[in-house]
Amino acid sequence: MTIPFLDLRLQYKNLKASVDSAILGVCEQASFVLGPQVKIFEKEFADFLETKHVVGVGSGTDALHLAFRALGFGPGDEIIMPANTFVATAIGAMLCGAKPVLVDIDPETALIDYSKIEAVITPRTKAICPVHLYGRACDMDSLMSIAKKHSLAVIEDAAQAHGARWKGKRVGTFGEFGCFSFYPGKNLGAYGDGGAISTNSEELAQKIRCLRNYGSEIKYEHPEFGINSRLDSIQAAVLSAKLPYLEKWNQQRWQAAQLYNKFLMPLADQGQLKLPDLRHSDEHVFHLYVIEVQDRARLMQELQKKEVQTGIHYPNPFYLQGGFKSLEYKKGAFPITELAANKIMSLPMFPEINEEQIEYVTESITEILGN
Repeated sequence: MTIPFLDLRLQYKNLKASVDSAILGVCEQASFVLGPQVKIFEKEFADFLETKHVVGVGSGTDALHLAFRALGFGPGDEIIMPANTFVATAIGAMLCGAKPVLVDIDPETALIDYSKIEAVITPRTKAICPVHLYGRACDMDSLMSIAKKHSLAVIEDAAQAHGARWKGKRVGTFGEFGCFSFYPGKNLGAYGDGGAISTNSEELAQKIRCLRNYGSEIKYEHPEFGINSRLDSIQAAVLSAKLPYLEKWNQQRWQAAQLYNKFLMPLADQGQLKLPDLRHSDEHVFHLYVIEVQDRARLMQELQKKEVQTGIHYPNPFYLQGGFKSLEYKKGAFPITELAANKIMSLPMFPEINEEQIEYVTESITEILGN
């Protein structure tokens, strides 16, 4: 049995009629850039998030970059974010000239450790950027309390958490901005790059609309220095076709995570694995199902022999890599992040994964670790 890490072919097969019709509609209208499909999706996604405004952009990285720019961040400014995140979070800040200031993670959730945030706040600190990693919602009560106390902006990196909630409220709607990615493998994925920014501020939404389109609201008039970062009409149409299924898909991911935990719990009880904590179902939408294991290389190698695809998110902390020497962080700066990087691995996770497939994966893991 071959178990893919995710199965986008199966998802397309299930949605083929509606997706094909959506794409064809754009082609027939020939409205490929900022066509009506973009406005339609922006309204639909805003309604889904229960926020006032959504602005479609070219990618999740651009969403972060433009959010930071819209708030006027630049050289000399500092933005606090977790050390354990995809590189795009830091790139978004650095493209503005701002400096990412990193904080280690909570070993239980892999999210930013709220108890360590205030220690790195300086007069140069302008914002906190929590990352709802793997699909798990951050504790936004704690984070917003810190931000309010120190008069800091909050920009949520929700690139992996479409639909997750914290105490009933969608992530991406707490701070000044929420930033989303629609990379194809995400819980809500396009058929190429795409992203969006959510906000409850009309003024900030208009600022983003201007910045994403060369700093222009009227053609050939450029009151702002902007960039070209527009969500393609075809991608917007695909996302509109998929959006009605997102809640169901997130529920299926949660159910898959429950099965994984059920079948792997004996190994966890023996101390051979660390499993994700299953909190309230709407607080984790399981973009990724991440475990920790001591001998990761061996387990991944043996699973590959059994045709089970796995991944690592993320194997090398970005701040230790050459492109980020300017941050001046050394090995050992964030011990929990670095320890996790050596142990974490992601098991197959997608809405359509079934119990038979999960049983095969977990039985294979049990067999490998038992030997």
